[in-house]
Amino acid sequence: MKQLEHLLIQYKSEGVLIDTNLLLLFFVGLYDPERIPKFKRTATFTVEDFQTLLGFFKFFGKVVTTPNILTEVSNLAGQLPEKLKQSFYPLFAQQLTLLEEHYATSAKLSSTEQFPRLGLTDSGIFDLSQNRYLVLTDDFRLAGYLDSRGIDVINFNHIRPMNWS
Repeated sequence: MKQLEHLLIQYKSEGVLIDTNLLLLFFVGLYDPERIPKFKRTATFTVEDFQTLLGFFKFFGKVVTTPNILTEVSNLAGQLPEKLKQSFYPLFAQQLTLLEEHYATSAKLSSTEQFPRLGLTDSGIFDLSQNRYLVLTDDFRLAGYLDSRGIDVINFNHIRPMNWS
């Protein structure tokens, strides 16, 4: 708990970088929290997880992302039923203006030592987060890799039971 408090204080003004699955949970929850357990891409989460994520976001001055993360979120959201897409995507577009987006070229990211292990999106998270942002992910493998490289990371599964409101 002390480590978590330290990270929250340290990154409060710098910001938090959110991984794909959690950002998808955020967007789907904003659209319709009741859709979370019904949508196959967010079915591992609950409405309470969405509330936890909202509370966590409010703690930080900014939420950071990359084009690769947003592309993955958009592609996964594309699996929503057709009748929902017409109302989901405008909300998605509107909320994008609230995120701080950082870009690194695919050529740069694919030339890094971690690319073969992490792939493009997670290499972007690695590149962007170093000494700049706290990373929030539900990906155990990514969290372990980042932690082993000295990058501050929180596995969402460790904060799920906490009340952030």
